[in-house]
Amino acid sequence: MPPSSTNNQTGIPFIELRSVDSTNNYAMQLVNNGLAVSGTAVFAYEQSSGKGQRGKQWLTAKGMNITMSLVLNVNYLPVSRQFLLSAAIALATNDFFEGYANGDCTIKWPNDLYWRDRKAGGILIENIIRGQEWQWAIVGIGININQPAFDTSLINPVSLKQITGRDFNVVELAKELCNFVETRLIKLKSGDHQSLMEEYNSKLYKRNEVIRLKKDNISFDSLLKNVNEYGQLVIEKGIEHHYNVGDVEWVSNDQPG
Repeated sequence: MPPSSTNNQTGIPFIELRSVDSTNNYAMQLVNNGLAVSGTAVFAYEQSSGKGQRGKQWLTAKGMNITMSLVLNVNYLPVSRQFLLSAAIALATNDFFEGYANGDCTIKWPNDLYWRDRKAGGILIENIIRGQEWQWAIVGIGININQPAFDTSLINPVSLKQITGRDFNVVELAKELCNFVETRLIKLKSGDHQSLMEEYNSKLYKRNEVIRLKKDNISFDSLLKNVNEYGQLVIEKGIEHHYNVGDVEWVSNDQPG
């Protein structure tokens, strides 16, 4: 069985697939078949059933964008701290993207990549937990790179090409993104979780602004304060409330997805 060390560099090996149902599914099969090496990147030019948050499908044009999954051994983190990995990955995508977009990048809770008020990418993490040990995370990352136009059913999407007017080599950018992830994972492993969350909150979309949320078909306005290390959205509506991912739906004026 290949080694599953947490010390392997992110993006090595780098697997390129012409077409696959989902890079997350392919990466999960590597784990289930005992072939997983921590740091493995699975990149696909085309996905027939790409996965998005909350059971949605991730729609992306063939060969134009980053559609990639990373296989990570995360047994150095307790199960109760799953959001710390999510925050680290979100920061890595933000680090990567804003270098090309010249700023204006934020993270929409829990881990969508935003440029101004438009969605540039998303992250989906699927975990393998055995007993009390969090063994593996399959980190799916989708980032819009060269796509010139989007399906009208999508709300406020944007690509790097639309921002910059340039075309990019998506494989080279995917490998570069792996380096940004590696840098963030090194910091995560160092145990400085407080500074990680401070950085995450400094990039939080609509922080300290009034947003509209919906819970049980009831919409309400509240002040977005921050996100805690358990991944809970902290809002103020008379008193402070904490919401887990999935507890509330974001339904601000333009209803970003």
